[in-house]
Amino acid sequence: MELAGKSVIVTGASSGIGEAFARLAAREGARLVLAARRTERLEALAAELPDALALTTDLRVPEQIEAMVAAAAQRYGGVDVLVNNAGQGLHVPLEDVALGDLQAVVELNFYAPLLAMQAVVPLMRARGAGAIVNVGSNTTRMTIPGVGAYSSTKSALDQLSATARAEWAADGIAVSLVVPSVTATEFHQALRAGSFRGGGHVQAHPPELVAEAIRRAIETGDAEVFPIPPAA
Repeated sequence: MELAGKSVIVTGASSGIGEAFARLAAREGARLVLAARRTERLEALAAELPDALALTTDLRVPEQIEAMVAAAAQRYGGVDVLVNNAGQGLHVPLEDVALGDLQAVVELNFYAPLLAMQAVVPLMRARGAGAIVNVGSNTTRMTIPGVGAYSSTKSALDQLSATARAEWAADGIAVSLVVPSVTATEFHQALRAGSFRGGGHVQAHPPELVAEAIRRAIETGDAEVFPIPPAA
């Protein structure tokens, strides 16, 4: 699917990967709905883009997800692309994981993408086509002490994406998973709990690289897209 003229919802759009993809999609001629909690930053971004609606949205609240999709459908007549990018980290040893923190991260990293997909699928099915991109994490391909709770939520998203891809393929809806590694964003400054312990040897890649991977996923419909190809 090409982005030009398509209606695109981007969650977590106020900074980082979401902002980088919103700018890329705008250059390609997409019609955007930008969703995040930070109203001021979201509205400032939307004002810079030619056709973008800023929607202050807490993705942990199901009713706000429904309102986000309804607003997109009202403004653009439907939804062609959904980019589930919003997420939060939880980087503490398993014995120290607080249930409240884990619940909050599960709600954002797993429940929210599922609810957003459920909301857009009828609209995409009516059009006979659609693209859904879920932003995962390469931590699911490794065992990293202190990251187990977070990577478990992303592992759940991996399985959710694969199953959704199988269930909706006959409707012309391609579900893809983009798998970034450490990215130079505010992510590690906004963890639910804990701190990033990657050390100086970790080379973070720019969010624009992940944005390009999201575009590639939309254009190809591939099941998985890596901003940097994994080592053989």
